[in-house]
Amino acid sequence: MYKTVDTTTLRNHVSDVVSEVALRKDYILVTRKSKPMAALVNLDLLEDLLALSNKEYLASIRQARKEYRQKKTLSHGEVFGAI
Repeated sequence: MYKTVDTTTLRNHVSDVVSEVALRKDYILVTRKSKPMAALVNLDLLEDLLALSNKEYLASIRQARKEYRQKKTLSHGEVFGAI
């Protein structure tokens, strides 16, 4: 279940709600008359969402998954050298 806060509670307790979102690295749906209207999102989560909307980034993920399925991977030593 999604965590929600109504607009009146948010207005009266914005500092507490922002702190909770920041500490939990999560999001809270903002509701008006019990209907979701917006979301308050942790900055790290927002950056992840923005990255996922980048077509080049998504293409690189698809390519990496394809190479992994084809066993085209490198060991730690091959990437970083001997320890």
